[in-house]
Amino acid sequence: MAVTIRRVEYYYIIVEDRPGEGARIFAALKNANVNLVAFTAFPVGVGKTQLDFFPEDATAFRQTLGDAVADLVGPKRAFLVQGPDRAGAVVELHHQLGQVGINAYAANGVGDGRGSFGYVLWVKPEDYERAATALGA
Repeated sequence: MAVTIRRVEYYYIIVEDRPGEGARIFAALKNANVNLVAFTAFPVGVGKTQLDFFPEDATAFRQTLGDAVADLVGPKRAFLVQGPDRAGAVVELHHQLGQVGINAYAANGVGDGRGSFGYVLWVKPEDYERAATALGA
C-alpha cells in the first residue's frame, strides 16, 4: 500500500464544552448516513471546544448540519495522508514542504493498530496550492 495524499475540505463549529454535545451532532450525522473521513476536537478557551469535521460527502454534511448548527464554518482546506505505518512515515512530507519554504500549521495523526496510519495536515491558506504541488496532491 502506497502513501496517498489528497485534498480535503473540512468544516468546524465551536460548542459548549459539556457532556452530550458531540453525541448530539454525531447522531444527526449518523441518522443522515453522513460518513466522516476524519474528525478532531480540541479546547478553544474556557468552556468551549472546536469540532473539525472532514466529511466524505461535503454536500450531504452541509445539508445535515447547515440548518441544525448556525455557526458552521467552512469549507476550509487541509490534506489527508494515508498509508502503511512505519517509523518516520511523515518525515518526507515535512521535508518536501520545508524545501519550498512552507511550514506545517497543524497536524493530527493516528495509527490504526493494523499497520496503517492516517494523518491530517494543515498549512496556511496562502500556502495551500504550493503545498499541494510540493506534495503531489
